[in-house]
Amino acid sequence: MNILIKSATIIDPKSEFHNTTQDVLIENGVIVKVANSIKNKNNYQEVKLENLHISQGWFDSSVCFGEPGYEERETIKNGLKTAASGGFTAVALNANTNPVLDSNSDITFINAKSQNNAVTLLPIGSLTVGSKGEDLAELYDMKSAGAVAFYDYKKPISNPNLMKIALQYASNFDGLVYSFPQESKISGHGVMNENITSTTLGLKGNPALAEELQIARDLFLLEYTGGKLHIPTISTATSVTLIREAKKKKLDVTCSVAIHNLCFTDAVLTDFNTHFKVLPPLRTQDDVNALIEAVKDGTIDMVTSDHNPIDVEQKKVEFDHAEYGTIGLESAFGALQTVFTIKKTIDVLTKGKIRFGLEQTPINIGNKVNITLFNPDETYVFSKSDIISKSKNTIFENATLKGKVYGIISNNKISLNQ
Repeated sequence: MNILIKSATIIDPKSEFHNTTQDVLIENGVIVKVANSIKNKNNYQEVKLENLHISQGWFDSSVCFGEPGYEERETIKNGLKTAASGGFTAVALNANTNPVLDSNSDITFINAKSQNNAVTLLPIGSLTVGSKGEDLAELYDMKSAGAVAFYDYKKPISNPNLMKIALQYASNFDGLVYSFPQESKISGHGVMNENITSTTLGLKGNPALAEELQIARDLFLLEYTGGKLHIPTISTATSVTLIREAKKKKLDVTCSVAIHNLCFTDAVLTDFNTHFKVLPPLRTQDDVNALIEAVKDGTIDMVTSDHNPIDVEQKKVEFDHAEYGTIGLESAFGALQTVFTIKKTIDVLTKGKIRFGLEQTPINIGNKVNITLFNPDETYVFSKSDIISKSKNTIFENATLKGKVYGIISNNKISLNQ
């Protein structure tokens, strides 16, 4: 793959060309020249786009595609196309499938389906057999097949001894354990944040306490066992405080926040729009403020779209009966830029790579090219025409976003949006 990128502003603090506008020459997937102006002597494919910016390729630590079992929601092929359109050069795929990914052969299947793509797919194996929370799955075998972590997607591990054993066992081969932050007996049948809004709407509440109790438990277990713990999609101010204190103790813990939990509060639920039914639920403005501050100071290590395609039959029902989840790969960049500066947005879209064993590849001469191309300044209203995913359950429909993605160049391939 040979490409000449013209007049691109480079946003990459690890690059010697950071904050400069350059031409970038790529030959056989490697950056061979960066200069103010490069002539296209060999008639390579030329990329010249309005207000073009480039950065290191983006990474998402929590996406669902459906295949195998839920292909009507999303296939791996179209899911990777969706990821590329959103600017992501790598995504970690949850075991939210049927059957769940809980064996060596399951991970091998996923890896085979994602070969020869611009987007690198990193499979996450189920932590327990069938994601039932009873017996540990074949963690080492899945790690050997290429699993980057272990997670029963959106299903809390209620048995603390099982989580203790998982952390101890996975530490023998540097395995990363996810733990969904929810105490099920406290959350009960709650479908939204428990506060005055849930009472007003007559909906059962899922209190912040349910999340915080589970996080406190898991952090005690981590302190006891050692190991590596990742807490996905936290949503409350107290959760931030707990994790901040754990990091001061030098515990090996990271966490993420879903982008929609940075952009919306439970106040948007007054019309019972099921697109806003997500897990963890949307919380209060105080929680949102604490989450944003935690992203800025690094307590929250990464953001995620928490992309979860749901077919219309499971969303277009009464709020109580609707499935949790929203898609978010296509809207992630534009939504983040309504909250953070371009510098911070790029930072949180790229810094999670190391935790999952991915190399950071600065935009420097001699490095393999792994970049995202975008225009950070274009403002637009996000609509269904912007959706590549087979499912259309977006929380950001009709939201005003800032920043358009042009595409990616990665794995010696180019994928540009039309």
